[in-house]
Amino acid sequence: MTVEAAHADLSVQPQPATIHPLWLRITHWINVVAIVIMTGSGWEIYNASPLFPFVFPRSITLGGWLAGALLWHFAAMWLFVVNGLVYVLLGMLTGRFRRRLLPLRAGDVVTDTKLALRGALPHDDLAVYNALQKLFYLGVLVAGVVVVLSGLAMWKPVQLWWLAALFGGYEAARFFHFFAMAAIVGFTVIHVVMAFVVPKALRAMITGRS
Repeated sequence: MTVEAAHADLSVQPQPATIHPLWLRITHWINVVAIVIMTGSGWEIYNASPLFPFVFPRSITLGGWLAGALLWHFAAMWLFVVNGLVYVLLGMLTGRFRRRLLPLRAGDVVTDTKLALRGALPHDDLAVYNALQKLFYLGVLVAGVVVVLSGLAMWKPVQLWWLAALFGGYEAARFFHFFAMAAIVGFTVIHVVMAFVVPKALRAMITGRS
């Protein structure tokens, strides 16, 4: 085969399909930064008035003290909110949420859970989400809404009295906020573990292609 023929042959090779569009990758990595800052500063805020008989090690908190942690927390919160709104809006307008996250059937969740426990859950096509992925992604979206709304209720319990009342008052909003944060952190840990189990998933989130 001549060099010209080889080049011509390469030119007609199909290019890998885009799995994650640019807007998704940008919002994903911005979200990583926002969540890391919010979590570290949130743990420092929690330590100032613990809900449970434990505190987080200072080595994994951010802010140094309550006031510093609050500054970091609110800065990251607005980044999280704006970035989240862009992500959700584009996810709906492009139809990505409908294509990737729906339908979600209980039977499929049970089946895929059994496969996952046996280590037999397939990851061949990154463009197709299994039922567990759908469940976790929808769940973390709900947790994100709860963590923001409960945080606003704690921040302005008088001005946003109706929002605080929706959560059962200021103290109850703290529990909602804590458990929503725990859900997001738990999702993030699983997400990171899966990135090592399925390395091509991480490459796809960087390049857009597998």
